[in-house]
Amino acid sequence: MNNQPNSLPQQSAAGKKIKHIKGVCCNVKSCAFHDGESCCTAKAISIGPTQATSCADTVCATFKQQS
Repeated sequence: MNNQPNSLPQQSAAGKKIKHIKGVCCNVKSCAFHDGESCCTAKAISIGPTQATSCADTVCATFKQQS
């Protein structure tokens, strides 16, 4: 059994603790969950659609536009 957490605590530039999903990199800087470097800070992610047959067919359903 793997007892490692799925997210790693980090500190933002403002000193606020944020968690990154371990192993998940993201380059979508316009997403509210992007940490400003290359990590996702959402609590969980959803990728789809189920009928995708290639990487180009997939989308991150967790995406939220930055305000």
